[in-house]
Amino acid sequence: MLYWFLKFFGLGPWLKAIWRPYVEGAENLPQTGGAILASNHLSFCDSFFMPLMVRRRVTFLAKAEYFTTPGLKGMLSRAFFSGIGQVPIDRDDADAAKGALTAGVRILRRGDLLGIYPEGTRSPDGRLYKGKTGVARMALEAGVPVVPVVMIDTEKTMPTGRKLPHLRPRPGIRFGKPLDFSRYEGLAGDRFVERSMTDEVMYELMQLSGQEYLDVYASKMKLLLGANRGFGARQGIGHADAVGATRDDRVPVERAG
Repeated sequence: MLYWFLKFFGLGPWLKAIWRPYVEGAENLPQTGGAILASNHLSFCDSFFMPLMVRRRVTFLAKAEYFTTPGLKGMLSRAFFSGIGQVPIDRDDADAAKGALTAGVRILRRGDLLGIYPEGTRSPDGRLYKGKTGVARMALEAGVPVVPVVMIDTEKTMPTGRKLPHLRPRPGIRFGKPLDFSRYEGLAGDRFVERSMTDEVMYELMQLSGQEYLDVYASKMKLLLGANRGFGARQGIGHADAVGATRDDRVPVERAG
């Protein structure tokens, strides 16, 4: 109930009036039945704008931190995400992650839409990163299509670390044609098949978004960027130079100095 209240009477009308998000490819969304909406992930606000512009309900697999943060902020976060029916997933706990995937399959089998970010975390620099194979496992086990979704300019609307969003530019949501993986029916658990499916999803996201693609996990890149910032501080170089070192494939931090 909270989901629909916020969408039509609470937060939703304000988001539409202030930011005027636009949609491309809405005809590619299934009108009925389960489907995975696999999206790139640029900003915290992705999880607000995308479901706002989809007529059907979208349930997300949300990071566990939204449900476990202590204090007043954590309590409000937990109440909000639980109230709108989001499913927590612990990205560092294999058993918890397996449970979340099982919950995702259950959502899909009852004919609902499931939103997921295959990269597993927000892009640290606007580029598109290697996808994790959970999206493929759920698509195979539930027997549903995967709709590639691209968020546009949301990293400019709400940059990482910013308290308040910018009012411009207008954020956009682009839906690609559904990907049918029925040719792999019965092959759930085959890591080569799941890797191939996931790479196909990421290729479609790259084509739709125009983002540069890196075949490494975003979580590893965040660690590398953090290490390079620390190295840069010790050597007296700026953040831009440290990031440039990763982009130009210069000497890794572990070997430098």
